[in-house]
Amino acid sequence: MPNNCYISFFLFIPLLLSFQPESYAQSTNQSNGDHQILLGLKQHWGRNSPILGRWNSSSAAHCDWGGITCTNGAVTSISLSKQSFVKPIPSSLCLLKDLTSLDLSYNNFSTSFPITLYNCSNLNYLDLSNSFFVGNLPDDINSLSAELEHLNLSGNSFTGSIPPSIGWFPRLKSLLLDTNGFDGSYPPEGISNLTNLETLTLADNPFVPGPLPEEFGKLTRLIYLWLDNMNITGEIPENLSNLSDLYVLSLAGNKMQGIIPMWIWQLKKLKSLYLFDNNFTGAIADSITSLDLVEIDLSSNKLTGTIPGDFGKLTNLTLLFLYKNQLRGPIPPNIGLLPNLKDIRLFNNMLSGALPSELGKHSPLCNLEIANNNLSGELPDGLCSNRKLYDIVVFNNSFSGKLPESLDGCYMLNNLMMYNNHFTGEFPKSLWSVVTNQLSVVMIQNNNFSGTFPTQLPWNFTHLEISNNRFSGPIPMLAGRMKVFNAANNMLSGEIPWDLTGISQITDLDLSGNEITGSIPMTIGVLKRLSALNLSGNQISGNIPATFGFMSELTILDLSLNALSGEIPNDFNKLRLNFLNLSMNQLTGEIPTSLQNEAYDLRFNPGLCVTSNSSIHNFAVCRGRTNFSNDLSRRLIALFSVLASIMFLSSAVGGFLLLRRQKHRQDPQPWKLTPFHALHFTGHDILSGLSEQNWIGSGRTGKVYRIYVADGAGDGRTVAVKKIWNMQNFDENLEKDFLAEAQILGEIRHTNIVKLLCCISSSEAKLLVYEYMENGSLDRWLHQRERTGAPAPLDWPTRLQIAIDSARGLCYMHHGCSPAIVHRDVKSANILLDSDFRAKVADFGLARILLKAGEPESVSAMGGTFGYMPPEYGYQRRVNEKVDVYSFGVVLLELTTGRVANGGGAEYSLAQWAWRQYQENGLSVDLLDEEIQDPVHNEDMLAVFTLAVICTGGQPSMRPSMKDVLHALLRFDRRSEGGSLQHAAHAASEETAFLES
Repeated sequence: MPNNCYISFFLFIPLLLSFQPESYAQSTNQSNGDHQILLGLKQHWGRNSPILGRWNSSSAAHCDWGGITCTNGAVTSISLSKQSFVKPIPSSLCLLKDLTSLDLSYNNFSTSFPITLYNCSNLNYLDLSNSFFVGNLPDDINSLSAELEHLNLSGNSFTGSIPPSIGWFPRLKSLLLDTNGFDGSYPPEGISNLTNLETLTLADNPFVPGPLPEEFGKLTRLIYLWLDNMNITGEIPENLSNLSDLYVLSLAGNKMQGIIPMWIWQLKKLKSLYLFDNNFTGAIADSITSLDLVEIDLSSNKLTGTIPGDFGKLTNLTLLFLYKNQLRGPIPPNIGLLPNLKDIRLFNNMLSGALPSELGKHSPLCNLEIANNNLSGELPDGLCSNRKLYDIVVFNNSFSGKLPESLDGCYMLNNLMMYNNHFTGEFPKSLWSVVTNQLSVVMIQNNNFSGTFPTQLPWNFTHLEISNNRFSGPIPMLAGRMKVFNAANNMLSGEIPWDLTGISQITDLDLSGNEITGSIPMTIGVLKRLSALNLSGNQISGNIPATFGFMSELTILDLSLNALSGEIPNDFNKLRLNFLNLSMNQLTGEIPTSLQNEAYDLRFNPGLCVTSNSSIHNFAVCRGRTNFSNDLSRRLIALFSVLASIMFLSSAVGGFLLLRRQKHRQDPQPWKLTPFHALHFTGHDILSGLSEQNWIGSGRTGKVYRIYVADGAGDGRTVAVKKIWNMQNFDENLEKDFLAEAQILGEIRHTNIVKLLCCISSSEAKLLVYEYMENGSLDRWLHQRERTGAPAPLDWPTRLQIAIDSARGLCYMHHGCSPAIVHRDVKSANILLDSDFRAKVADFGLARILLKAGEPESVSAMGGTFGYMPPEYGYQRRVNEKVDVYSFGVVLLELTTGRVANGGGAEYSLAQWAWRQYQENGLSVDLLDEEIQDPVHNEDMLAVFTLAVICTGGQPSMRPSMKDVLHALLRFDRRSEGGSLQHAAHAASEETAFLES
């Protein structure tokens, strides 16, 4: 039963409402009116507004809408910043009678000043900044509300003069007119009337040049005064000393002169002083009582004298900029004791002596820039004690000694510029570490540093300049964003790394004056943005690669003082060189036409010659065959070789078919099972499963079956069985060779090679039993998804993992087996995927064992698959591991482009298509598989595409090894936290250790 008190209360409510005062009804009416006005604003502006789009017209609770603030149901504040408004401010806005605050900043009005706001009579806060307003401010701008306390018109495009009426706002506390196009004069008599003003910003306007008005000294309540870049001339007026409440004084970027007055250093509340980019002269005051100073920037003036010792008393100081002046003498030692100092920039002065010995120990020092002085001694021991330092810029001084030990843990370091000093000792190895991973610029040339490099430099390097030091050892593998690598006149040795894909953005490379040997890698052509290359003064031999012709940006090339031989490639005719020096080599043959120019230095190559009509006369005239005839001969030989190979293949196929027909005339022999692993099935289990219902595909050499074999306990496994076509003439010697090869393949134990469980053979056929791979072949997922019902395309991380897994398998075959194994039929159809899409290399039916390490094997029949076969198959009968490298390069092209290997067009294969695209058009996302393109991975995909182009090079000797290919791919594996470089280096070192063991 309900409580009688509650019943009485609810009956009494209507009676209470009937006695509400008249003000309540008015309030309700006003609320309803404000609601309708806001709905009108939504209709006017709401099309692209993220906030207005959520205003609900059916809800009366407009005070809960975004950007709206109410008092007693009436709208008092509107904040609609960054709403992309284009339409002008409607006059209906000022129908909101209680509106006191309006923020429409960061919109796109592009109109003149909105005089419709004159009717907003209660406004005390108005922010129209950064909204593309144009034109002059109206002369009657004082028609805005007399209650105005805050007016922000900064960041627009207002022009002309500031009207005097700007000073007729008696309550105004902040006036922000900076960053416009005011090109008239500022009315001192107007602004000086704003005696309640606390913030004034007129900066970044092209005012008519003139002195700073003395009248500004009347604004005694000013806290913030920002007058940068407004063409102020003359000296700082003495009247400004009345501004005793100033926190911030900024007069930067003007044309002021004279001395910095003493009273500035006595402003008790001053925290930030910015007077940079003027013409102030004289010394800085010795006595400083503005002890609350946090930031001082007096840079780019003409100040003289010494740095005041009183700066060491400013315990709140975080920033001290005195650069580009004429200061002399030492840096006060007590500056090193400041507890909050983060950024000190004193470069381009005439300072001398040592750095404060305590610098860096007591503060979170982040930036040290003291270049171009006369400083000496060693860097302080504790310079990076607090591990915050990211910039050390000390070049062009007389520093000496070893670098401080604290740099070993300076992991935030980004820029290290120490060139032109006298530093000695071994350069800290930790700074080359991938763990550091922040360092991007190292410029330490012209010192006496020594040391060696790691195998791989960190990914972040953009500039590495170490010329004229004593570094030794091999050249590191370069990677990442490298733009400049200058290492001239050291003691670097070894060969130039073949893998240059990681520095495809480099523009300047100088390795001159070292002890580099070997040849110039063919991969030099990937450096398509390189403008200057200097390899002079080394011991480089071999031919000059024709891939120089790809380097369209190259203008400076110096290969002098080496042992280069052979002809200068005709591809040099494609280059537009401003400087070329090939002197003092052993080059022969005709000089390309474009190089027969007196501006180029080709002297001291006694084998070079020129055409009879050449403009240079210091060389013999060529006789006999020219480069063109040599090229033509080589192309004809290659063409005839390919034709001969096709005829050879046809005869081989004919013989193969004849063997099949003869097979039926012989009686079958008993089956023999040769196990390579512990088996839980018998030969009968396999033979009984060779039925059509278990058939899953056919290859060139036979059929493949999927057979489930059970063990004695009722469990079992699925295996894949490859039945090689009937081979009746498989004589006893071939039988032994086949079994011996199968034995070796069966003994391979590697996670990325499909396991050969056993071999079952008879004179009728050969059965190879493999572990079963659930997801089939890579070919199925790349090229047969629609036909086989495969789901969405493989994403790039999965494709990259497949490439890495496959490379591991091939790398083991080439470098981990003795003797090495050449697969000879690497293709996407022979890369199988397990249930987790981990890849394994399969189908060794064409594999051959290399009898002697490094000696290519002679083959009696051309194997492989069209589209994957390297060009040497057409003209030579001896192959080595580089056959697999070529085929694997084609697989990489399939993974990156999504194209099929033999589908490059009617005239050329995918590999030829890729080379042509790369040479003619360079790298572009248009080359990539459009189904998986995305900004996150496109750069890595293009790098792998470039690696594939290198692997499919025409000359086997110029292709990388599978070990090199694997290490290159590992660089792009970004699955580990914080990027891939550390993970890749660790994985590469593990792989190397495994192979070497």
